[in-house]
Amino acid sequence: MNNYLKLAIVMLVASCGGGGGNYKAPRNLDNACAITAERPAYLRAMRDAERRWGIPIAVQMATIHQESKFIGNARTPHQFALGIIPIGRQSSAFGYSQALDGTWEEYLRATGKRRARRDDIRDATDFMGWYMDGTTRRLGIAKSDAANQYLAYHEGRGGFSRGSHLNKSWLLRVSGDVQRRSQMYQAQLRSCGRA
Repeated sequence: MNNYLKLAIVMLVASCGGGGGNYKAPRNLDNACAITAERPAYLRAMRDAERRWGIPIAVQMATIHQESKFIGNARTPHQFALGIIPIGRQSSAFGYSQALDGTWEEYLRATGKRRARRDDIRDATDFMGWYMDGTTRRLGIAKSDAANQYLAYHEGRGGFSRGSHLNKSWLLRVSGDVQRRSQMYQAQLRSCGRA
């Protein structure tokens, strides 16, 4: 085999290692050390987002777990009229961060990242950091407050400001789960020296 062809194959394989393309969830979603050992690209992406936006890795991980279970091409379920006629998906949420089309477009404009993709872990974590940093600046929610960051992420900042989450007991339960998972992930990351 020609040396140039070998080099081209090696470069192609190396370029695929950034997190896009492997959409399956990691094996052990309850262990942050196992997740980051299995997918080192996840840890690199979350560290970059933490450096740029100040959102702790554990908060990012707990939010991604809740939104997509770390499945890169996750979508909301289809809706059906009369129980059988498909009428589209519940929302435009897509990817690791389950970013909606409109919010993703806002992120692309604000950051100038026209090639960013929701199914790429680096772009998804940068989006999440950008959004949560904006939530801190606009609503005063601490970057480490996983529960309220999640509520503002899920409901939108306007919805959170109006208290739209307050009459959704299921969502308040979920935000508590996100907070507990964030704390668990933080303790695990500290124990394996990745915090």
